[in-house]
Amino acid sequence: MTAIHELTARSYGPDRRGPRGLIKRMLPQTLFGRSLLIIVTPVILLQVVATWIFYDRHWDTMTNRLAFAVAGEIGMVIEQLERDVSMADRTDTLAMAARTMDLIITFEPEAVIPNRRQELSSLLERTLGMALDERVRKPFTVDTRVASNWVEIRVQMADGVLSVMAPERRLFSSTTYIFLLWMVGAAMVLFAIAIIFMRNQIRPIRRLAAAADAFGKGRDVTRFKLEGAAEVRQAAAAFLVMRERIQRQISQRTEMLAGVSHDLRTPLTRMKLQLELFGDGPDVDDLKTDVIEMEQMIEGYLAFARGEGAETPVPTDLNRLINEAVSAARRDGAIVDVHLEDEMSLPLRPNSVKRCLANLIGNARRYADHVWVQAGRRDDAIEITVDDDGPGIPAGSHEDVFRPFFRLEESRNRSTGGVGLGLTIARDVIRSHGGDITLAESPRGGLRAVVRLPV
Repeated sequence: MTAIHELTARSYGPDRRGPRGLIKRMLPQTLFGRSLLIIVTPVILLQVVATWIFYDRHWDTMTNRLAFAVAGEIGMVIEQLERDVSMADRTDTLAMAARTMDLIITFEPEAVIPNRRQELSSLLERTLGMALDERVRKPFTVDTRVASNWVEIRVQMADGVLSVMAPERRLFSSTTYIFLLWMVGAAMVLFAIAIIFMRNQIRPIRRLAAAADAFGKGRDVTRFKLEGAAEVRQAAAAFLVMRERIQRQISQRTEMLAGVSHDLRTPLTRMKLQLELFGDGPDVDDLKTDVIEMEQMIEGYLAFARGEGAETPVPTDLNRLINEAVSAARRDGAIVDVHLEDEMSLPLRPNSVKRCLANLIGNARRYADHVWVQAGRRDDAIEITVDDDGPGIPAGSHEDVFRPFFRLEESRNRSTGGVGLGLTIARDVIRSHGGDITLAESPRGGLRAVVRLPV
C-alpha cells in the first residue's frame, strides 16, 4: 500500500505551522490511535478528578479526624497522669489506656527529649503534629520509622517522657489503597476492552483500504466481504459496486476495441493487397508507407486504450526482464551498460513491465549514443534508472511528455518519434503496480528516467 502511505504522508507534511499544526502533529495519525484517545482521555480525566476529590476531601478529612482522635486520647492520658499522685495510680491509668484505646503507652521517668522543634516531612507527620500542637500542647517527637505499621509519639512531661506506640490503622484509613487499586484495576480492564473493541472495528477499514489498493493495482479482490459497523459496510458495498462498474466498463471497452481493431485491419489489408497489384513506383511506395504508419498508429492507440489487458501478476525475476530488454536493444545496435545490484523478485505483470522497460530504453537509444541501466533496492522499493547522453528534455516538459499524444516535436513524422503514447503507457503500467516513473536530468548529460516499484 505504498501509494496510500505516500498520500497519507503528504497530508501530514511539514508545512503545518502554528499551535494548531503542532497539536495535529502530536495527535495519533491512525484511526485506531485517535479512537482510543477519544475513549481513554475521558477515563483518565475522570480518574484524575475523582482521585483529587478523594485526596482533598475524603483522605485528608479522615486523616485529620483520626490524628486528632489519637492526639485527644494522648492528651487525656497526660492529664490523668498529672492528677495521679502515686506510681500505682499511674500504672493503672496506663493499663486502662492500653486496654481501651488500642495504644501501647509507657512512661520513662527523668527522660528528656531534644530541646528543638522536629522537622515533620511526611503528610502523616504534619497532620499528627498539628493535632498534637492543638490537643496536647507539650514538646513532642514523631517517628514513623520505628517499626513496621507503627508510629511512635514521645511527649515531654514535667517528670519524664510519655512514649506512645500507635498502630498506623489508627492514623489513616486503609481505603486509600483500596480506592487506588480499584481505580487502576478498573482502568486497565476498560483499556483492554477498548483496545479489543477498537481493533475489531478498525480491521474492516484496513481490509477495505487493502482491497481498494489491490484493485487499483489491477489485482483480483476475491475474498472480500462486508463486515464491521454499518458505515463501514456501506463504504464496502459502495466499493464493490464501483468495482463491478469499472470491470464492466473495461470489459465493454476491450470488446469494443477488439471489434474496432478487426474492422480497421480488414480495409487496411485490402489496401495493402491493392497497392501490391499496382506495382512499384514513387507514389505507390509513399502510399505503402502511409498504410504501415496507419497500422502502427492504430496499434499504439489500441495499446493505450487496452492498457495491460487481463495479464495476472505473478512472482517475477526483475533482473531477467531487464536483461531481456537490454539484450533486445543491443540487437538493434544500441550501446547499453547494465548494472544490477541484487537478485530482485516481486509480483509483476511480466509482459507489461518488459514492454515498459523496452520503451524507456528505446526512447533513450533513439536520441542518444550510449545508455546506462541500473537497478537495486532502495528502502522499501526497487529503483530502476535509465540514463543517456542525449540532448535530454527541458525541465518544464518532464511531466508534459507523460500526457497522451504529447510530443516535443509537434509533427507526426514517425522518424522523429512515435504517436506520443509510449511514456503514457509506461507510466500507466508502473502505476498499476503501485509505483511511478519520473524524469530528471542525468549526470551523464542527457535524460534520466527513474522507475520505482514497491516491494
